[in-house]
This record gives sequence, structure tokens and C-alpha cells, in this order.
Amino acid sequence: MSVTLDHPDITNADAILDYGDRALLLQCDDTTDVLAWAAALAAAALPGVIDIVPASNTVLVKLAAPRYQAAVRHRLATLAVDSGSVRTSASAGTPDVVIDVVYDGPDLSEVAARTGLSVAQVVSAHTAIPWQVGFCGSTPGFAYLIGGDPRLEVPRRDELRAAVPAGSVALAGRFSGVYPRHWPGGWQLIGRTDAVLWDLDRPAPALLTPGMSVQFRAA
Repeated sequence: MSVTLDHPDITNADAILDYGDRALLLQCDDTTDVLAWAAALAAAALPGVIDIVPASNTVLVKLAAPRYQAAVRHRLATLAVDSGSVRTSASAGTPDVVIDVVYDGPDLSEVAARTGLSVAQVVSAHTAIPWQVGFCGSTPGFAYLIGGDPRLEVPRRDELRAAVPAGSVALAGRFSGVYPRHWPGGWQLIGRTDAVLWDLDRPAPALLTPGMSVQFRAA
């Protein structure tokens, strides 16, 4: 969705689609751009915008009524967003959440073989740098984490597991994630955690929300 300006990390919108008559859909180059746009939209507090929903390569902007659509579309077309600030904030300072993991997942050895790393190196790569919540979906509390060591990019399993235990820590493609409950899944399972990802008794049920930084720690 980017048009290059004077700085390589500054982008503006060239793909803004009507999504019915009460929403707009922004198409982005990658999830880092998604986070930058979601943060910029939240800060802008545009009239008529009632929700901002980030996904892998899109941002859905929900509107209170059809009369806001044209004005918000025009405002989005004039915004310029610095995606570089997202990369910087993700790697700086104390992580928002630390998750302790026992690295004994059934696919850990396969991940090591696919990446050419040892098991110990897989664990080190997964814990060495903070990940960032790109977006949430699939099931309540499930967060797609981005920005990890690129050596850990592995494909999904060929066969879907009928049930993955809650707390399973996994990899798939460029993402990592933690299963918040028993749920079918095809990600590569490398460990497990006792962290509760979704709890309706908390003021904010989801432990992880878009933009948060997450540090895994070997337990």
C-alpha cells in the first residue's frame, strides 16, 4: 500500500477500498505497515471511526454511518505513516509481556532439521529478541507474532492436528503464536506455557493485543 516519499519508511495510502457503506479497507505491504497505520488511525481519532481492525496485510476501518465514508477516505489518502517507528519501538525497551516456555514440543526436532539449527539454537533464536503482536484472530486470544529471527520461518504441518493443547507455543511461516485453548491446528509445536492467553474474568480478556512486544523465556 506504500508510495515511497523522502524517507524509505514513510508511506501513504494508495489502496483504500469501500467495504460496504460503513467501512473502509486499507491494503498494506506487510504487517509492520499494518501496525503503523492502526496506531496512526487510533492517534488521529477521525470523526466517525468506531473501530480499527488490523490483519496480516489489511486494516479494516469501521464507521458509525455511511455519511462518514467519503470524508474518512479522503483523510486516509492524505495521511503519511512512519512504519520505521514500529520497527524501532518493537526492539527497544522492556517487553510488554514475558512468557515462560518449556521447550519440549513434539515438532521441535523437526523445526531444527528444517532450519538447519540445533534444538538449542532454535530455542535461543525464539527467545533472543522480542516478537511483536501483529494482529489477532482464528480464536479469541490467539495473537500472530511477527519480527522474530527469520531463521525460524518454517511451513505449517502437512496434516492438521484435531486438537492442539492450550498453551502450546508454535511456529508457522514468519509467525509465532500461543494457542489460548484446545483447538485444531497445523502449526509446528515447539513448546508449552502456563500463561493464560484469554480470560473473561480479566478487565482486558486478551493477554496479547496488536502492537505489544512479547519476550519468550526458556523455563
